[in-house]
Amino acid sequence: MTVSILLFLPLLAALVLLFIKGDAVKNVALFFSLAELALGIYFLTQYKADASLQFVAQYPWIPKMGIYFTAAIDGINIIPVILSVLLVPMIIVTTFKHEYKNASVFYALILFMQFGLLLVFTALDGFLFYVGWEVALIPIYFICGMWGGENRVKVTLKFFIYTFAGSLFMLMAIIYLYLQTPDRTFDLFNFYELKLTPLQQSWVFGAFLLAFAIKMPIFPLHTWQPDTYTEAPAAGTMLLSGIMLKMGIYGAIRWMIPITPIGFYEWQNNPLWLAIVGIVYASIIAFRQTDGKRLIAYSSIAHVGLIAAGVLAWNIQGLQGAMIQMLNHGLEVVGLFFIWDIIQRQLKTRNISELGGIAKVAPQFSIMFLIIVLGSVALPLTNGFIGEFLLLNGVYRYNMWMAIVSGLTIILGAVYMLRVYKNIMQGETNALTALFTDITLNEKLILGIICAFIIIIGVYPQPVLHLSEAAVTNLMNMVNVKITTALLHK
Repeated sequence: MTVSILLFLPLLAALVLLFIKGDAVKNVALFFSLAELALGIYFLTQYKADASLQFVAQYPWIPKMGIYFTAAIDGINIIPVILSVLLVPMIIVTTFKHEYKNASVFYALILFMQFGLLLVFTALDGFLFYVGWEVALIPIYFICGMWGGENRVKVTLKFFIYTFAGSLFMLMAIIYLYLQTPDRTFDLFNFYELKLTPLQQSWVFGAFLLAFAIKMPIFPLHTWQPDTYTEAPAAGTMLLSGIMLKMGIYGAIRWMIPITPIGFYEWQNNPLWLAIVGIVYASIIAFRQTDGKRLIAYSSIAHVGLIAAGVLAWNIQGLQGAMIQMLNHGLEVVGLFFIWDIIQRQLKTRNISELGGIAKVAPQFSIMFLIIVLGSVALPLTNGFIGEFLLLNGVYRYNMWMAIVSGLTIILGAVYMLRVYKNIMQGETNALTALFTDITLNEKLILGIICAFIIIIGVYPQPVLHLSEAAVTNLMNMVNVKITTALLHK
């Protein structure tokens, strides 16, 4: 069995959903997303944790132009692939309490976006990678633009311009690399073998960096994110924060750094400092937020900035930390945005100052909220601890002062997240929060699954780390050999 079935099932499902009317569309969308999850679990059980490519799909697409439909799973993409198939059914369940105009289109766009995301994470052909990158952008644009808040048109347009402009630079880099290959191919591993000059690598590195930095996002290219997260419907925010942001992280690991190791080596300090500035900036801004959803948006910038810093530090600890933290962050941020969706749906507000005492009327909700908050602030024996420990260790091995500044995200994050929890959950109920009712069975299921992952990964992270260890080590060694060789020949 090849990865193609995993890619095309959500595309087929999206087409089917367009012809389904009424409330049935929710259940059909959930059925297809669970079928996709089952396939993902099957691939995971068959996966061998080595550095090889597995479940390879390779078909001629436009062979005269060197374009092939080539996709596979290995240790570099297994975690974002599993994250994609795991979160989509959970996100669909979170929508069951909402009513959407043109629901068939809404759910079709979610599954179409899943197709694009999986294409990005598994593509081994540059042209196919770019197609997946744009395919993932189109549905989220319409999800935010059609079902978002009052300012959705302006905010969504800003998001589209940012991401589309960045992707054009990436397209130019991919075409340039294609023209440098002797056989005129978009094959990733042919790109790895190119003998580009340091100047050529610097330009290609810069083009990739723009595209990936916008998606992460790295300061100062982050300004689209808080507004988009705030105005997007809850499901759109979860798709963006839980999965889509990982496209930039993954792109840097798979494409940018291995293709341009010398360009990366020469410019490494600059994007690393920008990522660290973004961590501190977003954490400070989060303190000032009174809108709960917007606070989580800035918190997400800080946490993803730390993942980016771990990648850019380029050592085993930082890369392994980035791998496991992509999974951890995806789970936690979906949980946090779902919590705010529940609060907003019941109380019609996200203003933190209007809330208080919810734990007294919803004890189960308060316990699950607390577990997710503790995972987010990296308490030992939660999943966030091992991820952020490895990331900070990786940054420390590159530069001690960078690690110290980066570590502020843990301290500041703990302060504002615990303060928000205290303000919302503790104290006396007021006329508004007294109306809050404890969570339903579906809500308990989703939050319970997230809490279970937070505890299980926190207590025993080794199985997740083992998935990527061999492939990360192999990629690291390949890049380091290229850098060392180039330095010796200077």
